[in-house]
Amino acid sequence: MQIKELVIATHNNDKKTEMQYALKDLEVKILSLDSFPEIGEIEESGSTLLENSFIKAKEVYRKTGIPTLADDTGLEVEFLNGAPGIYSARYAGKNVTYEDNVKKLLSELSGVEKKLRAAQFRTVISFFSAKKELWVDGRIEGFITEKPIGEKGFGYDSVFFVPDRDLTFAQMGREEKNKISHRGLALKKMVKLLKENIY
Repeated sequence: MQIKELVIATHNNDKKTEMQYALKDLEVKILSLDSFPEIGEIEESGSTLLENSFIKAKEVYRKTGIPTLADDTGLEVEFLNGAPGIYSARYAGKNVTYEDNVKKLLSELSGVEKKLRAAQFRTVISFFSAKKELWVDGRIEGFITEKPIGEKGFGYDSVFFVPDRDLTFAQMGREEKNKISHRGLALKKMVKLLKENIY
């Protein structure tokens, strides 16, 4: 089976940019939901990252008929028993900013010592078409800083510190981040799977 087009099932421009960059070597036309304004927000009603990623991929495929890639990402903080997890994008409520979510997270961890601020970022990416269902995951461990550091990235990047690099994600350039990040690692696995299964 060969595909000529692939839809990325996200309205998040930051995610879309990261994913398009990682998929640039695939010989397919990469589309985003910008091309399908009739598709609104898709309710993530699953109880896991995997369920949510497939909900999005299947819904977009149903509406477009084009093979679809979707991701769901969660920041899991040990002290908070894995929260915010699947609620990472809406941790501070609906229609909130990245800053709102970061402020809530730092508030929840106020006064918590460094050794208890361990966290991991986890991404699940799913692919759905009429003939194939695939999924992969990627993860990276680090800890949550006491205040935002760095100007790059998005979401919780400014408070997620990677000890191996001695930097937060928000201090890294895009290429450096994509090499080691949860989404970057998952995308590498997905590109490999697509090449093995689709072409």
